[in-house]
Amino acid sequence: MGSRFLAGGVSSNFRYGPPPNPLVFKSANKAVLTDIDGNKFIDYSLGMGAMLLGHSPSSVKRAVRSQLKKSILVAGQTDLEYEAAKLLTELVPSAELVRFSSSGTEAVQAALRIARAYTGRMKFVKFEGHYHGWTDNTYISVSPDLTKAGNISSPTAIVGGRGQEMSENTIVLSWNDRDAVTKLLTQGDIAAVITEPIMFNNGGIMPVDGYLQFLREITSKTGTVLIFDEVITGFRVTVGGAQKLFGVIPDLTVLGKALANGFPVAAVVGQRELFNLVISGEVLQGGTYNSQSVAMAATVATLKEIATGVPHTKITSLSEFLKTGLSEALNNIKIPHEIVGYSAVFQVRFCNQTPTNYRNDQNTNKILYQKFAGLMLESGIRILPRGTWFLSSAHTKKQIEITLDEVRKCLKKL
Repeated sequence: MGSRFLAGGVSSNFRYGPPPNPLVFKSANKAVLTDIDGNKFIDYSLGMGAMLLGHSPSSVKRAVRSQLKKSILVAGQTDLEYEAAKLLTELVPSAELVRFSSSGTEAVQAALRIARAYTGRMKFVKFEGHYHGWTDNTYISVSPDLTKAGNISSPTAIVGGRGQEMSENTIVLSWNDRDAVTKLLTQGDIAAVITEPIMFNNGGIMPVDGYLQFLREITSKTGTVLIFDEVITGFRVTVGGAQKLFGVIPDLTVLGKALANGFPVAAVVGQRELFNLVISGEVLQGGTYNSQSVAMAATVATLKEIATGVPHTKITSLSEFLKTGLSEALNNIKIPHEIVGYSAVFQVRFCNQTPTNYRNDQNTNKILYQKFAGLMLESGIRILPRGTWFLSSAHTKKQIEITLDEVRKCLKKL
């Protein structure tokens, strides 16, 4: 029925999900989704990673209900906005100043605009397989056809779909390739390098040893702005994000998803020197719904809970139990595999060799994994077909045990 009125039955192409139909839910509580037919699913997609505290956490709901009595949208500032910004500067190493927006896609565009203005250059580098939003200049070579992608040392930039405008200012390189980055940046006309510090949007690929440090050094040397897209990693790999974990401080950072535990909040944070261009009005960043009152209440409540360290402590013990069980089940039926990542977000892939970039990640057995994900869904366990697993502090050991039982059953069916 939905497709009679809603294009394709969804409001985002990323929600088509497994055939035959998009998933339609009527409720979500803690770590469980319930669809319109009453079927229940233990959820490891968690709103594509946003629900670090689980669905409907009491602390966030209390804050939201309280704020609803005061204001929804004021076209001005609230104390909550300042409190949320202060919390970010305390938690995220690169955050000297903050600007809020409504989505990661918008925050990425703000970061790129600041970088171009600051350097006086227009071109920027993104990497094959990395996702930085669906706008024309960033939704390029996210999942390119390798028969059209050209040489790995100098990839052909490929738009994600029809109607997109290809910008000559978007330069695509292969990730973890130091030589290609060095050769390009030493030309001196690149405004920014934007990267996921861990490639969780596509393959769960880790940076090779020293690569992020290398990016920091080469961008500093060439006067290029280094942007970390930590929309996924910002509050999942650890409190403070991948930059804290790896000890690499970018000039600008994009945050989202778990930042407000499901409310539409994102942010670009970074050095005061770069934000001076925004403060002076030389660079425009705007948005009617930026720092909307209720969303800021959710942000403050979420960040306060994250700052205690309690959610991550609980997730860590559950995650080790889950990952160990997954690996044992896969070993028992002799499926070559790899589980990489951290407690609150990790990648499971069926492979014989660790991938280091988008191209050699295509050698993993994605079709078999997608079949596995489909069987799991039929069994009441929702996992992402791309192999990324998200955990929340609302999951229970009993739910992990149920999940592992279903994993063993589904693997036998494979």
